[in-house]
Amino acid sequence: MPTRRTFLEKIAGGTAAMAASTLLPASRVLGANDRVRFALIGCGGRGTADLKSALRATNTECVAVADVYTWRLEQIKQVVPGAKPYADFRHLLDDKSIDAVIIATPQHQHALNFVPAIRAGKDVYQEKTMAFNPDHARRMRRAFLGSNRVVQVGIQSTSSPGFAKTRELLQTENMGQLTVLHMHMYRNAPYGGWKRSIPPDCDPHHVNWKVFEGEAAPHPFDPNRVINWRFYWDYSGGNVYENMVHPIGFWYKAVNASIPSFVTMTGANYLSPEMEVPDTMNVSMEQPEKILFTWNSGFGNRFYTADDDVLMGRHGTLIRRDEVVRYVPEGERHHGTPAGSSHASSAGPDIVSGDSDTDLHMQNFFDCVRSRKEPNCPFELGYKSAIACQMALASLHQKRAVRWNAEREDILPA
Repeated sequence: MPTRRTFLEKIAGGTAAMAASTLLPASRVLGANDRVRFALIGCGGRGTADLKSALRATNTECVAVADVYTWRLEQIKQVVPGAKPYADFRHLLDDKSIDAVIIATPQHQHALNFVPAIRAGKDVYQEKTMAFNPDHARRMRRAFLGSNRVVQVGIQSTSSPGFAKTRELLQTENMGQLTVLHMHMYRNAPYGGWKRSIPPDCDPHHVNWKVFEGEAAPHPFDPNRVINWRFYWDYSGGNVYENMVHPIGFWYKAVNASIPSFVTMTGANYLSPEMEVPDTMNVSMEQPEKILFTWNSGFGNRFYTADDDVLMGRHGTLIRRDEVVRYVPEGERHHGTPAGSSHASSAGPDIVSGDSDTDLHMQNFFDCVRSRKEPNCPFELGYKSAIACQMALASLHQKRAVRWNAEREDILPA
């Protein structure tokens, strides 16, 4: 039976071999100091935050922006007055001088943006959750394989100092055999801080409703669906897609985990009557690596914070809270500390925030656009994380456990 040391050495060796074998040709050759010309697709709160991070990266230029809502195109001029606006993102893909695109559209749009961008020869920074459903995941994977494109998925914690510290602690014998990972994401805010007011000009004259709906079920125009799309199953995976995906991507990379064998999810909406998606939920994932992953979340208490994870091993425990990671030997007791002021109920939506991890993640993406190396959250990690999240929602909707069929690339009843 392999020891934990040989298991981790195999991971490290495999990762190094993968990095060495994934040097990718660029659509146009860029030197180490060349300016990367990029475009933003989706100019909402998260897209604007990503744009600002991209502009803080070394030697970058935003030359085009696209959104279905004219008001957002006007607002984004305050950040990049010289960028060319597009009501239809497909038209900016025709510009051969654009090296890369940042996709920050609603979740049901991701595949519809990603596949044409890859086929147009663009490198892609793709916001999470990468794929909305198994069909979208399959289409995105087919487009990516053999494309020689650099793809970074927006799970920015994989570029954080906390991730490096976690890998350092895992590379020792301190942990012993891993058994359980408990992940938490809580805030005490109505609607999780997502609810936003509707601008007066959010109407069919200023929104391309047909393009917004994409492949979703058709509805009469509704401005609340445009602005608060996170409330609706047609466009959103709720907090599973908004926040569970972050620790899933972080820990899947840290312990080299695979798509879950089985997943169950329960949840309900107790505090947010205007939302279809749940505001209180629990997910359990049985991993092939014989580690049980759990994630639970709610919007009515903040004893646990947005990043509050406990990884348990036979010899010790890793505690990750707000990107601070520390080791507790088995037998010692750790008592939690009160949540920090940054998680107060008056805090704004996290969807519009910027942070140093996003800056590091964006810089890593542009570095890889130039070097053609694999970024910190590559396509396959984004794919695995998306499938895990999709399995959770499938279980919730079907009210039963589900499993992943790798051959069919689909979610089936357990």
